[in-house]
Amino acid sequence: MGTVTENKQDVNRLELEQKVKDMYRDVAQDPHGEFHFEMGRVLAERLGYSSEDLDRIPAEAIESFAGVGYYFHLADLVNGESVLDLGSGSGTDTFVAAIKVGTNGNVVGVDMTDEQRAKAEQLRDRDGFSNVTYRKGYIEEVPCKDESIDVVISNGVINLSADKNQVFREVARVLKPGGRLAISDIVTESQLPEGITCNATLWAACIGGAMQQDDYRAAIEKAGLAVEHVQDNSEYQFISDDAMGATQKYGVKSISLLAIKRGREAK
Repeated sequence: MGTVTENKQDVNRLELEQKVKDMYRDVAQDPHGEFHFEMGRVLAERLGYSSEDLDRIPAEAIESFAGVGYYFHLADLVNGESVLDLGSGSGTDTFVAAIKVGTNGNVVGVDMTDEQRAKAEQLRDRDGFSNVTYRKGYIEEVPCKDESIDVVISNGVINLSADKNQVFREVARVLKPGGRLAISDIVTESQLPEGITCNATLWAACIGGAMQQDDYRAAIEKAGLAVEHVQDNSEYQFISDDAMGATQKYGVKSISLLAIKRGREAK
């Protein structure tokens, strides 16, 4: 999370950051607790993750998987590529990416929640994922060099940011020309009212921060990326009453998308 509030939304950014940290600490440490969202392997497989991929990564990471969609078919990772995962959590997507880019590639996971990173690092070391690195950081201030990344991935995290425009500017900064952004996230069909966008608890639950889908796409393209594909993820459903109510009233939903950084072709 960052320190800049987006547009007219006056959510308390410090309160939001703490609520997000608290929630995702619990995701890491008590994945079988009660949350607004579903978690675990059953969810991952329903969203599109293959059993073959999941069988090759730590089961404990999958227990804390709280993604909202599947995008690896869009990312089309190949051997030797460099990948950045924004909001890498307990590591499910970084481990899947590590398999796909091989030992000649590398994966960097960035997350602000200490407990999530600690869990992912322990699993990485135990299971020998030597091509994965985790860094403490915010997705609005990515600790990576300019034009150093082939593919940026993220799953259900960008909606949590209070400055999505800055997130997409950072994506454009770190991607090589021709690099790819492949993500799943929560958006809305209609604008959310102030009572929801100012509620830090609903932000932390992946609802209050959801951006209207046309504005979301416009923010990506304004940053210098061309959106090439967008798909709805009908398999993803919230499970709490508040979340399901927002889904029905405002069209809160999951999408996956692919965008390409404009510019000369990547070498």
